[in-house]
Amino acid sequence: MENAQGDLRVGVVGAGIMGADHISRIARRISGAVVSAVVEPDQRKADAAAARAPGAATFARIEDAIAADAVDAVLIAVPGQFHEPVLVPALEARLPILCEKPLTPDSTSARRVLELEQTLDRPHIQVGFMRRFDAEYSALRELIRSEEAGALLMVRGVHRNPSVPESYMGSMMITDSVVHEIDVVPWLAGSAIKTIEVKYPRRNSLAPERLREPILVIMELENGVLVDVEMSASAQFGYQVATEAVFERGVARIGQPSGLQQWTDGRFSIRDHDTYTTRFATAYDTQVQRWVDAVRNGSLVDGPNAWDGFVVALACEAGVRALEGGVVPVDTAVRPPFYA
Repeated sequence: MENAQGDLRVGVVGAGIMGADHISRIARRISGAVVSAVVEPDQRKADAAAARAPGAATFARIEDAIAADAVDAVLIAVPGQFHEPVLVPALEARLPILCEKPLTPDSTSARRVLELEQTLDRPHIQVGFMRRFDAEYSALRELIRSEEAGALLMVRGVHRNPSVPESYMGSMMITDSVVHEIDVVPWLAGSAIKTIEVKYPRRNSLAPERLREPILVIMELENGVLVDVEMSASAQFGYQVATEAVFERGVARIGQPSGLQQWTDGRFSIRDHDTYTTRFATAYDTQVQRWVDAVRNGSLVDGPNAWDGFVVALACEAGVRALEGGVVPVDTAVRPPFYA
């Protein structure tokens, strides 16, 4: 699974913001891999993205890249509704895959992907829940597991976007945004989500007419820990993701702004992030490097797998139902031995 120089040949599917970011990442900061192909039906976008990775070929379809023997592994960075049409041929070709979240938009299609993957010898899909690779989240998880501050009681989170594109609809507050908390909180707390509820505070008058936001998402974990997440799609000031964990003997916080602190004109300021690509830049780098290393050493996956993506899909479906009101139980499923 390597080129003449010993590098893994990665085909990046999608040349939008996320795909272009990953192409630059692999070309400039990841060792042991090269972008050998850009798969994008829009030739203009494909050419612009490929310019970030000299030598990369462009293809309109993943099937064409596979037929040309142009890739050893696939990184999927198209919108979620297009994941399954890429996952299926990649799995049939037995290619290792890093798939940006979500695995697929719903549990039915996610289950189809699971069934296909289980015809292989081992898991081939890693799902891009990059927060698990963030140093602050990892430190918080270790603190929780150590019980140094006593048992975890509550988790409070904020997820704020300055604005969202016109294509962003109400259900995406769960499936495109809070989906990250739905994945990372059980990972932090060591317990699955039992129920989800959504509360609506006073509406932000600056929000697009199609969105009723912000929302407060309340989750109860099976171990009794309560979680609340404020999701704002029109926070105006910047991109902010932060978490506070409440313990028996203390509190811990992550996600606070860092960098230059300035005192001028009687005011204190520190710049916050404008986008997720800067807030989680190091986490993305770590995630992709560990995936590349896993593929090269034959383990193929080093992080959340397709089963984790399926479980998140079940919880997101409950979250979308909760947008209509009430406490909604999350469907449970038994993990197959294949994903043990």
